[in-house]
Amino acid sequence: MKKILFGVMLLLAVTVGQVSAQNVSGGIKAEANLSNFLLNKDISGTSRMGFGATLGGFAKVDFTENFALQPEMLFHFQSSDYKLQGMKRNFEYWGMEIPVYAMGQWAVANNDRFYVGVGPYVGLGFQAKYDKPELKLYDEDALHRWDFGFKALVGYEFSNRIQINATYKIGVINAVDEGVGEIRPEVVSLGLGYRF
Repeated sequence: MKKILFGVMLLLAVTVGQVSAQNVSGGIKAEANLSNFLLNKDISGTSRMGFGATLGGFAKVDFTENFALQPEMLFHFQSSDYKLQGMKRNFEYWGMEIPVYAMGQWAVANNDRFYVGVGPYVGLGFQAKYDKPELKLYDEDALHRWDFGFKALVGYEFSNRIQINATYKIGVINAVDEGVGEIRPEVVSLGLGYRF
């Protein structure tokens, strides 16, 4: 995990080093999300998507008219239902993540802009718990705090800089200890933003 975090920080440092001669802007965004876990065959249960919310900000570095990098810092609440052996439990998660998108962007009518991005993210969990009975998963060492994976973004920015966007996120590392099985987070979101 340290190597992954170092790689993301190096990418951000290189980006910042190139910023001085580029067009830089920033903004805020809020999203509604649906999240669950992808389970492998060793785990005899099901995970259903639950509702959550995301709030954060972004910086946008335009290198050319059609290419930009967009690092973000997002704070989110996520929930999902987990069913095992007929018992249904609710999973709740609070955390943050830092994605960095490589973005293609194209001007359309009336100075609007369409954009698509992909890139890695690093996440850190603040709190994760089950109900019935309540179980704090970080205190029990049942879930790892750090997460890493990839995100995809598609959006549309109007000439007044209001944005609508949709994202998809998938984790690539196992969220639980080896030997228990394998679960990876999956999140779909739809949101609004404003670029200053």
